[in-house]
Amino acid sequence: MEFKTVFQQFKEKTLSGRYITNSSIEPLLKQLGSDFKISTPAVSVKQQPIYTIEVGRGAHKIYMWSQMHGNESTTTKALFDFLNLLNSTHPLATQLKENFSFMIVPIANPDGATAYTRVNANEVDLNRDAFHLSQPESQLLRALYDGFKPDFCFNLHDQRTIFGAGNTGKPATVSFLAPAYNEEREINSVREQAIGIIVAMNAALQEYIPEQIGRFDDSFNINCIGDRFQSLGTPTILFEAGHFPDDYEREVTREYIFIAYLVAMTTISKSEHVNNKTAEYFDIPQNMIVFFDFIYKNIKIDAADNQKITNFAAQYKEILENDKIVFEAYIAETGTLSDYYGHTEYDFKNESIRNSNGAIPMINDKADFLVANEQKIVNGLLKK
Repeated sequence: MEFKTVFQQFKEKTLSGRYITNSSIEPLLKQLGSDFKISTPAVSVKQQPIYTIEVGRGAHKIYMWSQMHGNESTTTKALFDFLNLLNSTHPLATQLKENFSFMIVPIANPDGATAYTRVNANEVDLNRDAFHLSQPESQLLRALYDGFKPDFCFNLHDQRTIFGAGNTGKPATVSFLAPAYNEEREINSVREQAIGIIVAMNAALQEYIPEQIGRFDDSFNINCIGDRFQSLGTPTILFEAGHFPDDYEREVTREYIFIAYLVAMTTISKSEHVNNKTAEYFDIPQNMIVFFDFIYKNIKIDAADNQKITNFAAQYKEILENDKIVFEAYIAETGTLSDYYGHTEYDFKNESIRNSNGAIPMINDKADFLVANEQKIVNGLLKK
């Protein structure tokens, strides 16, 4: 299948960037055809509607939810790319709707999406509330699970730019996890099915982003929704949309998430996920925290009685301003940084640096400074 061609044909062009809210998707929900059932079975803490989309008449029941962390929107964009496909006359759309029944929650945490926060309006992480079910959003996600009785669950998230696919110097552009179902992290037939789907998605994506697929940590937590559903006997997959070089808006990554969706459906429809792929799964490198957004190498520091050469690192903070996400770079670390990579790296070749006050930048200062050779760093980047 020409996955990239399909993606370009059905990419939802009205959705872009990182800030995706109910207001972003409501016009798109109205454009879906009569075979889509749009409902609002519950509201959030701040009384925003939580939308569900049901489509398809097939035997394989897939439950997909995105943005239970409100500031993790890449998988939501890819969901609407996928919905555009299902809403078309493309032969693949017909095939998918004949083979699958979908229950989709595009934004599970609309208050968090509006505020661009991980947590909901009560400052609860919904992905740590799957057992206690203290929040209305968590209660809905569980009620839908109980009512729909899915055969597979897709738990859709974004991950930070700090993650690499192992320690190779490659970013984890996409990561997956077949969550544990018990403290011992054993492999049973349920988890094995999730593993089989992940191995297929990894194999397909390696053709596009080689060595940029990671495996998320599988420590067990019954309050995490994936672990909970896996423990209840439903094969569950965590999707993590990560960083592609220079793609802070995650427009490239959304394409690979879309491709992963299609590969997962193809794998399930052909029953290829039932084969034991555990060895191949654990060959996928585990996510490692090995990246900063910027590393500035070989900076000369003049102290009272000595001089040393060191390195600085900066990380973006994502700030919501006027319904847009602004990326502001701050100094995050200094030292040898020998175990880290920068998505962008500069070598200052033993020059000194000074901020606008003539001082050496400190941790938590904005990454705006002058290099002694008159180079200028503005918001992390070298100004041309």
